[in-house]
Amino acid sequence: MDGKMIVTYKILCKNDFNLELTLQKLLENEKVSKVIKSEFAKGIRNIDIFTKELASKIKIETQKELYQLEVDKNDFADLITLAEEDAKTRKLTKKDCAQIELVNIETID
Repeated sequence: MDGKMIVTYKILCKNDFNLELTLQKLLENEKVSKVIKSEFAKGIRNIDIFTKELASKIKIETQKELYQLEVDKNDFADLITLAEEDAKTRKLTKKDCAQIELVNIETID
């Protein structure tokens, strides 16, 4: 195969935070609903917060910087290894931050 790919990856750490909640679970929290009411319905009494899509998901995670690497299409099977080597070359890995997660693979040419 001729051509190149742009691989986008991020570095994962042991203390990264990653939580996925349903909208229903979030709105059931008394503190969250009180803050929403006071922010968007200040001074109004006897109101309720609801939604049609209670199963909608909200994701809370550690914000990460994304890095890019250009590789040949022939190297598709080795993308994780190449991304790990790129991170080591750039000195992005640390003691507790050494895992790689591929975020996007885009073909060019």
